[in-house]
Amino acid sequence: MTDADLDGRELGTRLHERDTNAAAAALNLLESRAPAAREQARELLAVVSSASLDGESPAHIVGVTGPPGVGKSTLLSRLIARWRAAGRSVAVLAVDPSSRRSGGSLLGDRARIEIDPGDPLVFVRSTAAGARLGGLAPATRAAAGALAAAFDVVVIETVGVGQSETEVADVADTVAVVIQPGAGDVLQYLKAGIMEVPDVLTVTKADLGRLAARTAADVRAALGALGRGDVPVLAVSSIAPPTGIDELVDALDAHRASIDLPARRLRARRRQALADFVDEYGERGLRALGGRREAELWLGDQDPAARAPELSSMLAERAGVG
Repeated sequence: MTDADLDGRELGTRLHERDTNAAAAALNLLESRAPAAREQARELLAVVSSASLDGESPAHIVGVTGPPGVGKSTLLSRLIARWRAAGRSVAVLAVDPSSRRSGGSLLGDRARIEIDPGDPLVFVRSTAAGARLGGLAPATRAAAGALAAAFDVVVIETVGVGQSETEVADVADTVAVVIQPGAGDVLQYLKAGIMEVPDVLTVTKADLGRLAARTAADVRAALGALGRGDVPVLAVSSIAPPTGIDELVDALDAHRASIDLPARRLRARRRQALADFVDEYGERGLRALGGRREAELWLGDQDPAARAPELSSMLAERAGVG
């Protein structure tokens, strides 16, 4: 089936009805750049919008970010197993650097995530980061919202470089930053600004004992210096037998329960609209709006129920580039 043959409204309806088997076709449509497919993608997103769902989807959108090699994929394997044991369906978008030749995903992180290939309630997809190192492509933002209509948990795993930490925080309900013991002193984390991002901070390889405990203590001190001492810092080990996974799931759920979800999702839709606009019209379009800050202020005055594609079109009309 070609992109032009995919029916966005039908796929959106299947996701709305929690048909997880529609996930792959829905993402194919959302990632396509063909004009006909883009129109169908807008149809799909309309069906799974908060207006069509009579409110925000009950899914938990979790961002997982951290440096390459820190063990995010292994940790995700353990989290997926824990969520499935609790009866929750899980979708994972593993965001990889983009191939300059094809524009597609380069590393294929999903190959490192352990799942039961016969389980229809687990869906893992590698997706390209787009033009910006470590950033989120607009299609990934849209995909997270679409999958949230069908799955209980939607995870966005990023490569943890460049803009990924801040951009995943614009999309996810809860962000878990993952670091490993001995990865560097606290000043490096402070300089990187990463301590402003996490809702939960996870130190992997807790089986290393004293080194992991010292790293966790240093990170708690760094968070406290920023006035963020309420952020949970958890040490986990993903090797058998895994430890700390239940506590991590509980911390993620506790954060989700504590936030104003409609307000957070509204901010995500507005940021997605701006990302879509910049993807289409670039810096020229952004300058026509008076810059990013002016665009964000203007978006903040728009109808809270408006969908990201509608807001993006309104930005284009305002900039005179539509």
